[in-house]
Amino acid sequence: MARIGIIGSAGRMGQALQAAVTAAGHDLAGGIDRDGDVMALAQASDVLVDFSAPAALEFNLDAAIATGTPIVVGTTGLEERHHWLIDAAAVSIAVLQTGNTSLGVTLLAHLVQEAAARLGTDWDIEIVETHHRMKVDAPSGTALLLGEAAARGRQVGLKDVAVRGRDGMTGQRETGTIGFAALRGGSVAGDHTVHFLADNERLSLSHLAENRGIFAKGAIRAGEWLLVQEPGRYTMPQVLGLGD
Repeated sequence: MARIGIIGSAGRMGQALQAAVTAAGHDLAGGIDRDGDVMALAQASDVLVDFSAPAALEFNLDAAIATGTPIVVGTTGLEERHHWLIDAAAVSIAVLQTGNTSLGVTLLAHLVQEAAARLGTDWDIEIVETHHRMKVDAPSGTALLLGEAAARGRQVGLKDVAVRGRDGMTGQRETGTIGFAALRGGSVAGDHTVHFLADNERLSLSHLAENRGIFAKGAIRAGEWLLVQEPGRYTMPQVLGLGD
């Protein structure tokens, strides 16, 4: 049994996390939102789970470092500087950062990397994601996670091959690029499909999220795993024993 603290507890994910903590037999150390006392929560927790906002990440990491508390970072919309902060924090504490805590998505990313590694660049890769109308970032953190997996499979950097939007006279598709399309509407928790398209054949790998409970369950699983790790930066595939 662990004491789990939730950062971003009032949101939809925060509420799902509270239910997941109880379902897993752990104690809820508490939950905070904007202007909450993150240092006090960190002191009361064995592990923190952060689904708040990018602007709060530095403060949350500082509190985790000060108290020696492992932290799962599931916040999306992170920029390069946020990853620098996570790298710095990982020198002192165990940090797991991911764009998606779903165990199914974690396995999907593994399969995408394998497919990309084995299919040549004559197979075009397109990633399509659908989310509820309230989502504020695009592409989603999960779509980018899947794009990174595909890029790793091809041994290229995603930033060098990503195409995030097409409009007007874009010209023909460039070989080796990885395309993204974002759909928004309704109450969709999150659907993601990675299309591999070649002449005369197509392969599609998909994950459909029916509710946020799957993300909360995966985040708690990640928190349990992180409790026994040494300081460092970790990923969801490691939680499932899939390596880096």
